[in-house]
Amino acid sequence: MFQYVPDSLPSGAPLVVALHGCTQSAGDYYSHSGWSKYADMYGFALVLPQTTTANNANSCFNWYQSSDYTRGQGEALSIKQMVDYARSHYGSDAGRIYITGLSAGGAMTSVMLADYPDVFAGGAIDSGIPAGCATDLTSALTCEYNAVNKIPGQWGDAVRSASGGWGGPWPRVAIWQGTGDTTVNPANATEERDQWTNVWGLSQTPSSTTTLTGGTTRAGYDDANGKPAVETFSVSGMAHGLAVDPGSGTDQCGSTGTYYLNYICSSYWTAKFWGLDASGGGGTGSLPAPTGLTVTGTTDTTVSLSWSAVSGAAAYEVYRGGTKAGSTAGTSYTDTALNSGTRYGYSVAAVDSGGAVGSRSSAVSATTTGYQPQCFTDSNYHHVAAGRAHQSLGYVYANGSGQNMGLYNVSVTHTLQETSSGYYVIADSGCVS
Repeated sequence: MFQYVPDSLPSGAPLVVALHGCTQSAGDYYSHSGWSKYADMYGFALVLPQTTTANNANSCFNWYQSSDYTRGQGEALSIKQMVDYARSHYGSDAGRIYITGLSAGGAMTSVMLADYPDVFAGGAIDSGIPAGCATDLTSALTCEYNAVNKIPGQWGDAVRSASGGWGGPWPRVAIWQGTGDTTVNPANATEERDQWTNVWGLSQTPSSTTTLTGGTTRAGYDDANGKPAVETFSVSGMAHGLAVDPGSGTDQCGSTGTYYLNYICSSYWTAKFWGLDASGGGGTGSLPAPTGLTVTGTTDTTVSLSWSAVSGAAAYEVYRGGTKAGSTAGTSYTDTALNSGTRYGYSVAAVDSGGAVGSRSSAVSATTTGYQPQCFTDSNYHHVAAGRAHQSLGYVYANGSGQNMGLYNVSVTHTLQETSSGYYVIADSGCVS
């Protein structure tokens, strides 16, 4: 269990569990997926389970092995125990726990949603496989490469059977798939849609469709209250991987790499689908959310903000990572006593003359100046995959310092400290971030 918890995260915040794919690691997924950006911006804890070659030769989650995909057993139980640990240590909101994953991690996400619908409020399956598709390695390969056609009721029954008799409410599920994927047949996304719309008792005809950036088509399947219970995101031409969109915009995230492909920030749209973006949240007042929230300046310890005035506002409340940071009578605010080299997320709400707080604005992010050293413990293979080191003639060298880390494989493990951007040193004897 690896975890990332933003500074001063309050009790009652959401929790997101993120599962890596085959040949990847928790550190790799943390570095590339963009989830840490939204943990800071929207205020939630992030848990990253890691499986290794001791469990699977390719470091895959064993989503097709009955001893690991059954509720209360193996890897499924281990991940659930990580959720229990996070809830007890971080005070996470039991009603706002979510899970996502890529490839084998996406298939394991399907498993966890089916096994533990009493635990997860939502999930996101990225290039994954429907729950109950495989019962051994041979059938797993069939599911991966071929279209396994079942009627929606059969797919829904697989979830209902795995859940231990759960009768609802069911998790809200996002499904991401590239149309050019030759590793996981894109037909799996259709079967996953059939599975979760059937569980919800919905039609397989979308309530709405939207065109997004990166050649992405979103389809929503609404519940009886008009809220999407299932959403599919089809990325035109994308091969096997997680969709990212490097950049500083609110809807941009992640970095490119092996199986991290530059199309659209899937983590952003998933967070919005789950309602983690906090826009529209706030108190019971009738004032609308302020618009035009902008970062006007940063130092090592401060972030300055401004926004457009709201008619009828007597004051404004400023939220950092979903928690109130301060209030002001004007349309600007400077947050102080922050950590250097750290990313923070902010939103603002207007307060009327009676003290009622209105809706919160959309969030923006800001990073203080200076650099905060970071530490990463992983195998040499995964340090190279994550861009912290490089290999030459079978040996691995830390990027920046060039220190020899030993053989290029998954058996040699080191701790690297990033002392400045892109500069790594071996810190096996102790690393403080």
